[in-house]
Amino acid sequence: MQSLAFVDLETTGTIASVDRITEIGIILVDGSQVEEWSCLINPETRISTFIEKLTGITNKMVANAPTFAEIAHQVFRMIEGRLFIAHNARFDYGFLKQSFKREGYDFRATTICTVKLSRRLFPGCPKHNLDSLIERHGLQVKGRHRALADAQLIHQFWQKIQQQIPAVEVAAAIKALSGRPSMPTYLNEQMLDSLPIGPGVYLFYGESELPLYVGKSKHLRQRVLSHFTGDVSSAKEMSLSQQVRSIDYIETGGEIGALLKEVELVKKLQPMHNRKLRRNNELCSISLKETEAGLHIDIAYAHDLNFGEQSNLYGLFKSLRAANNALSDLANEHGLCKAIIGLEKVKAGNPCFARQLKKCRGACVGEEPLLMHSLRLKEVLSQLRIHTWPFTGPAYLKENDDLIIVDNWAYLGTIKTKEELCQLLDSPRPQFDKDSYRILLKAIKLLQPIVLLI
Repeated sequence: MQSLAFVDLETTGTIASVDRITEIGIILVDGSQVEEWSCLINPETRISTFIEKLTGITNKMVANAPTFAEIAHQVFRMIEGRLFIAHNARFDYGFLKQSFKREGYDFRATTICTVKLSRRLFPGCPKHNLDSLIERHGLQVKGRHRALADAQLIHQFWQKIQQQIPAVEVAAAIKALSGRPSMPTYLNEQMLDSLPIGPGVYLFYGESELPLYVGKSKHLRQRVLSHFTGDVSSAKEMSLSQQVRSIDYIETGGEIGALLKEVELVKKLQPMHNRKLRRNNELCSISLKETEAGLHIDIAYAHDLNFGEQSNLYGLFKSLRAANNALSDLANEHGLCKAIIGLEKVKAGNPCFARQLKKCRGACVGEEPLLMHSLRLKEVLSQLRIHTWPFTGPAYLKENDDLIIVDNWAYLGTIKTKEELCQLLDSPRPQFDKDSYRILLKAIKLLQPIVLLI
């Protein structure tokens, strides 16, 4: 019978790379033998008032408690080689793995999440949080939001399902949740185990280090595994898994860094399975200029423009044809004159084709004042306006421990030290990229950018 470890943690927050453990509760089960262990941990950082109220663990309580570094070896020896069972196991496993990593331990375990186990065994029940399990299965509560007390509840739930459900069904559910996907022939278990569980970018390579695919995820290991669990039902995944020979990865501070790094690598490496992102079309934009004769519309190309500095550009299009099609659709929708905006040639004073169909308001024949048409045109195009760069120079976005350096809507790179910053700013600046622009436009609303004084 496999040895089990029921584990629960209390922490200062929810991010394993930033927050720290404040208490560990472990129940070790070897057949009929059960051993309980718990310990308060000094997180070496302040516990917020909210967390103090939630868990009952105060800064005073942990002030003289051991640090994780002091008990890491003991905890590692206790749970090493056991089936790791926790409620929302990704959270507890992620925190322990990250904490062990800081102390030089390479902790790996097969995990069972009792949330997922409950969903699989009781699919008709709407909720599977710990409070719901307590009520549904009559679990005996000795405390809540304390590590050992919650670990005891998980252990009780495990015992209840052994009593309520046939052993064959329980075993099948555990196998399904803990089983590994079938790995491609040329990949080994060690390669898979080395993948981190946090955010970042992963790269699949084929024969002769040919780049096959670049992907990103908030949960790297889970995302990579999903490629190989879905390869049976997806022809695309099957083709990819048959070609992959090695996997590499780059960890990032969060999702925004992963998104930007993915775009950068796809454009650089041109992997064969990233057809959408790797396209490097000649970008076009609608340019709107005010002249004495009225507004003048032109389709301008990226190599002739500075997208971050010009305020008269509207829309990002992959080709001249795409830009003209978009302009035509807007004209049809809003009754704009295609002759006035340059999509149709007519003799002065003659109606455009849309006017003959009563779909143009008549600017081409003077029935709509040109000024009114110009105002409507500017209003219609405003929804496509390309935002100018809002800073006077490079800026950085802080995402956990990473500093994401950006300038004029271009992603320059991610750094952690001043030396890396100097080297990055001395490097050639990348061209404007529509995918990075869209990511950064959203990112600066979420992360407060800081302008670099250089």
